[in-house]
Amino acid sequence: MAVHYCSLCRRTSFTGRRHLYSTGHRRRLREALEKLQEEVAAALEVLRDVVVVREEAAEHERKVWCPCCGHAVPRDWRRGGLAVPQAGLLQHLAGPEHRRETARFLRENRAEAALRERLVLSEEDRGRLAVVLAEALGNYEEQEEERIQQIAASIREAERRQRDTVRAALQVGAEPLLCAGPAALSSTAAPPRDSSHNTEQPGPSSMQTGPNLNWMESSQALTFIGHQETEGKGNVHTGAKPPWLTEEDEGDGSEKQIGPSYEEFLRQKDKQKLKKLPADRVGANFDHASQTGDSWLPSFGRVWNHGRRWQSR
Repeated sequence: MAVHYCSLCRRTSFTGRRHLYSTGHRRRLREALEKLQEEVAAALEVLRDVVVVREEAAEHERKVWCPCCGHAVPRDWRRGGLAVPQAGLLQHLAGPEHRRETARFLRENRAEAALRERLVLSEEDRGRLAVVLAEALGNYEEQEEERIQQIAASIREAERRQRDTVRAALQVGAEPLLCAGPAALSSTAAPPRDSSHNTEQPGPSSMQTGPNLNWMESSQALTFIGHQETEGKGNVHTGAKPPWLTEEDEGDGSEKQIGPSYEEFLRQKDKQKLKKLPADRVGANFDHASQTGDSWLPSFGRVWNHGRRWQSR
């Protein structure tokens, strides 16, 4: 008995080569070849108008199963962040290995030899594939170069308009001073300042170590109303401590406790526990405030609600 393994059906047959003529094998062979012919036809349609696009991992990582070669091949051609749909499958169909494996596959599975021309690329299509792919990549690079030039021109135009706007604003501000003459320029000059204040200090440029006392011109006069002080108190402007740093006086007597005490909290906690117990339980109404001597012993005679147990005998 001959043992034969069929890679298309993925099973071992003990009838030898007779498995190739079985109904199941012929059906699987027909379905595989029809699916491959559909992929080849779709790839040839794209060959008429090749489009170069940006590569996307989720879209251009798809693969097509080739039953003749027995492995999956990439559907799209990818290189340098660019992708050409269906170009990867076309390159595989144009390769000599695929032509050789297709002839072997059809011969081993007793398929029609005329199907070989539908599963491979002809000499004309192989030559046109290389030319069209090179032209598509060249056109795409030219379009990208033109687009980059347009973007750069628009950026330069925007910068030029911005410089013109700033220059016009500066000219408008300088015209009144020029018309008034040198006297106006000298009057608007800032008063001299101390050289010690003009020297640049290390640290952030916006940091000011003290008040600026040179802002007032000599022609302006202000009225001094005196130092405003309060008795025993101050504020952060007079050098006093802020209220959140002032310690409260202890032993004042005016302190008042906020909230319940710890003992009240424990009593309330016990009450909350008693609320969860049944109201008609044994000893629920017992008077716990009554005094009991050390010599008293329970007699377990009956249940009581008031008084002593010895009184209920």
